[in-house]
Amino acid sequence: MGDWVIRLIEQSGYLGVGFLMFLETIFPPIPSEVIMPVAGVAAAKGQMSLAGVIAAGTTGAMLGNIVWYLAARALGIIRLKPLIDRFGRWITMDWNEVQRAEHWFRQNGTFFVFLGRMLPTVRSLVSVPAGLLKMRFKTFFIASTIGTAGWTSALAYAGFKLREQFTEVDQWLGPVSNAILVTLVLGYLWRLIRYRAMS
Repeated sequence: MGDWVIRLIEQSGYLGVGFLMFLETIFPPIPSEVIMPVAGVAAAKGQMSLAGVIAAGTTGAMLGNIVWYLAARALGIIRLKPLIDRFGRWITMDWNEVQRAEHWFRQNGTFFVFLGRMLPTVRSLVSVPAGLLKMRFKTFFIASTIGTAGWTSALAYAGFKLREQFTEVDQWLGPVSNAILVTLVLGYLWRLIRYRAMS
């Protein structure tokens, strides 16, 4: 994966960075934790500017974010009601909880989107609840752009400073990503057990 990313960035420059970050957002297994530090190394070598790398990465990721948001918004939460009513015990949520979540999201959605964009593992999924719950596009766009720019900037700058040791970024973020994933799984299992006990 890393060699392919390096080659594409070396051959395509800013366009390659943007394209890879777009793919990373649409297909999360392609890690931004590799893409942006590699682009930062290229900037450190003078092949691109650091500001250009950050702008390209942010633009590509935002295009992917918007695709997910528009797809989820077109679907809408109402269309999921039959599935929630039928499989609520497996997703640990009934329709009343969905409505409470919608109310919470109206009050806290901006911060949720901003913070979510800066968290490994979940950052690519933030667009889905924002779209399903019909968050205003302007609010979604601003919060997403700020969070995404912060994430891409941090990774690109790490690569810029570390240069050939950019793999240290993934070595540090890997355990963080795994910890977040484990927390999400444990949270789901706890809710599943609790939901069944209450039903």
